[in-house]
Amino acid sequence: MSVKVSLVSLGCAKNLVDSEIMVGHLHKAGMTVVPDQDKADVVIVNTCSFIDSSKEESINHILEAHATRGMKKRRAGQKLIVAGCMSQRFSKELPEALPEVDAFIGLDQLTTVGAIIDELTGTVRAKGEAPVNFVQGRSTYIPDYDTPRFRLTPKHFAYIKIAEGCNHPCTFCIIPQIRGRHRSRTVESVVAEARQLVAEGVKEINLISQDTTYFGMDTWEQRPNPRTPVDSSRGTALTTLLRQLNAIEGNFWIRLLYTHPAHWSDELIKTIAECPKVARYIDIPLQHISDHMLGRMQRETSGDYIRDLIARIRAGIPGIAVRTTFIVGFPGETEADVDELCEFIREAKFERLGVFRYSAEDGTRAAKMDEQLTVKVKEARWHKTMALQQEIAAEVSKSYVGKTIRVLVEEPGVARGEADAPDIDGRVYVPRSLPVGEFADVTITDFRDYDLLALPKGQKPKEFKVAKQAQ
Repeated sequence: MSVKVSLVSLGCAKNLVDSEIMVGHLHKAGMTVVPDQDKADVVIVNTCSFIDSSKEESINHILEAHATRGMKKRRAGQKLIVAGCMSQRFSKELPEALPEVDAFIGLDQLTTVGAIIDELTGTVRAKGEAPVNFVQGRSTYIPDYDTPRFRLTPKHFAYIKIAEGCNHPCTFCIIPQIRGRHRSRTVESVVAEARQLVAEGVKEINLISQDTTYFGMDTWEQRPNPRTPVDSSRGTALTTLLRQLNAIEGNFWIRLLYTHPAHWSDELIKTIAECPKVARYIDIPLQHISDHMLGRMQRETSGDYIRDLIARIRAGIPGIAVRTTFIVGFPGETEADVDELCEFIREAKFERLGVFRYSAEDGTRAAKMDEQLTVKVKEARWHKTMALQQEIAAEVSKSYVGKTIRVLVEEPGVARGEADAPDIDGRVYVPRSLPVGEFADVTITDFRDYDLLALPKGQKPKEFKVAKQAQ
């Protein structure tokens, strides 16, 4: 009888891909993945540790998994494993802090999870014995096109992790310490994976990493003579990757997520404009516009650079929707900095925008800075910027009314346009009769804040019934 495993995946899309790889290797090991924790021999919680709120969520899920096991008449020997970013980040502290856990595994143990479970289930943990800690140093793992993987997304869209790690010095971020230095896959590997996904019926490929615009640049750095131009046929640049993905036969979108403003180029703008399968959407976290803040954050950009870049992107890619994020309440942020940020938001009119309250993360340089701001100040600045963006979002949504756009139907009555990435952006509410997982051309008839209402092209408004979620 095979071992039954239940997996809880927390955090971002990059973490979700890690979970998919673990499930793929569990299947390869002959194990059965089940949704109910109380019916599992092993429960795995794949954690996030980006900011305080994500750590709290991870710990709550771990304790809930332990409580569930304790409250029910569980089968003897059921194990609890904690995986992911939190395990990697706090590998020394967690075994003592969470004795309820049987084992901790890091980011480099994704492919050996089956063997680890075999080891755990074959032993009996003595009372008071410390959890087993399988976490090793800084992560170096990166998947390939043939890495066993079981997708946890709907059939019509998928994520491809094109690189892992990060080389940026941002003072607020702990990710480089968790995920290690940037390491790119080859273009050939990514294209091979994309071809397989398209063959399986995937209609949207989302390219992800800590910094997708750094793709291939680490290969440049490793060349014996960095001054020698990189041969584009070797596939070491994002532009090469996008053009090869665009050449794959089929009806699908390519979406570019997690880009860094420091690595955008005119060639990248031109490539997106010339590749019709690349969605007219970019995700480009800017974090701030004030030179004072950008300097303290060590963002490797200036306010003038950012303003010029956004103008070049909009001019070079007609119809582009720009998503960005900002941080408010960073140490030393002044009212003048916030005013400059608000003025920039008004001018840029971002189609999609999120704001984070600054979180002081242990191990980061920003956490040690003077002039830390109070929770009350952070909250006030968050409300101020989000209220402004809500007004802009309504203007953006109103501008769509009367236009015909292409959407991908997510579920009965709910779709997404090119301007909406999975899980983080708005929705387009459509008649429930449109087939799930397929593209449709619809005309926007109305809007509700961040969401749009639409009918199939040519259909009269009186025939439209709003999905229950929009009411």
